[in-house]
Amino acid sequence: MDEDEIEVNVERAGRADAALASAVANLSRTRIQGLIRSGAVELNGAPLADPSYKVKPGDTLVLVPPPPVAAEPVPEPIPLDVLYEDDAVIIIAKPAGLVVHPAAGHASGTLVNALLHHCAGSLSGIGGVLRPGIVHRLDKDTSGVMVAAKSDVAHQSLAAQFADHGRTGPLRRRYTALVWGEPSPATGTIDRPLGRHPSDRQRFAVRAGGKEAITHYQLKERLGEASLVECELETGRTHQIRVHLAAIGHPLLGDPLYGAGFASKANRLPEAARAALAALGRQALHAGHLTIRHPVTGETMAFDAPLPDDLAHLVTVLRTKSQG
Repeated sequence: MDEDEIEVNVERAGRADAALASAVANLSRTRIQGLIRSGAVELNGAPLADPSYKVKPGDTLVLVPPPPVAAEPVPEPIPLDVLYEDDAVIIIAKPAGLVVHPAAGHASGTLVNALLHHCAGSLSGIGGVLRPGIVHRLDKDTSGVMVAAKSDVAHQSLAAQFADHGRTGPLRRRYTALVWGEPSPATGTIDRPLGRHPSDRQRFAVRAGGKEAITHYQLKERLGEASLVECELETGRTHQIRVHLAAIGHPLLGDPLYGAGFASKANRLPEAARAALAALGRQALHAGHLTIRHPVTGETMAFDAPLPDDLAHLVTVLRTKSQG
């Protein structure tokens, strides 16, 4: 399921529009009826056109909310850490805290605003007004390597590479994560489908019938109560690494959504490590490596971004204390 979709599992028989209206608080029943007629709703994977259609317990309705009505993003002089740039692509190291594209609550101050200023009109428009040049994303509080397209040709090529997940091409995405505990086995693959959490719209969960999600991981270093783990994505679902590692009992340090149950473990850390984790203030996840095929030249290009200072400091403190 895409990040903005709303899934409703029907519990009582009745009209489709009523079932959606009872589950989606911010849309009126009249608005939902219009969305159904416009083709924005699916029932059990098939388009639904009749708001009065009788649904039954066990049915699944999926609503794609209308795009946000927002002003066109404006260029903003936000500094960018540019790793590479030519007429087709720009590769940046995104800092933690930077939202990728405008959305509710983040109308400005995003990577898109920064790219519009830096690239001065040369971004691909295929992604739409709110997402020019964007072919993939990182969570707001995840740092690391990102690529954006500066031409429509580049956008089409890069989008195809990410859709293929590197199965037939050179695309590679590797992440560095700090997790609680020590994963066992030390090297493994998590192959569990992901979908929206049934009761919390902000979260995702391992769910039967969800979208295929595959994460490969390797333990790199044991750091006392935590471990340094390298993850490689075979698919690219929202929150994939965070959900998958939590699902095997090793959530990310500092993850407020999927690691809240492990927050008390911070009390077991040495004082310096507790302070470093508190200062991090986010999930300990960094997209350290990206390999792509250049959309014009066909050259395989690899890019790396070192750990940001706050995460590197946390690793250093944990390593020092675990060895001491």
